[in-house]
Amino acid sequence: MTDIRPADTNDISVLYDLYHALNKSDDGYFEHAFERGHMVYIVEVENRPAGFCLLNFEPRYNLFRRMDIPEIQDLNILSAHRRKGYGTALIKWCEGVARAKGKSMIGISVGLTKDYGPAQILYTKLGYIPDGNGVTYDRDGVNPHQPYPMDDHLSLMMVKPL
Repeated sequence: MTDIRPADTNDISVLYDLYHALNKSDDGYFEHAFERGHMVYIVEVENRPAGFCLLNFEPRYNLFRRMDIPEIQDLNILSAHRRKGYGTALIKWCEGVARAKGKSMIGISVGLTKDYGPAQILYTKLGYIPDGNGVTYDRDGVNPHQPYPMDDHLSLMMVKPL
């Protein structure tokens, strides 16, 4: 059985366990997310956490903030549970939350390296399109004459009408 539920501060250790299982580490990440009022959702498969994402109604990306577009952030599914629809379920869940709050658009970002290929394909299949402002680095537009590291901060911002 699959379930999506809102996380709260009591789930911080569960979220860090998921984060570490994904070979990620960022001390204070989830505490900061809750302090900033981000909504965090956990997908569970047979009552065991299989992934999570954040829904940020006050994103740092200037266009999203200016146009009141919430952003789905840090969508992660454990490798054993990928390609089974759980990422899609989390995205659709967040879309429903945003729609219920009266939003007409939602945003998401995707990295540019091959590692993000499956996410690039998924987001496109779900109706997300580039926002038309090109590539960003850490949520700021890039200067075409400046080099940037090819890391998780280099991404394409995408939007979808709800």
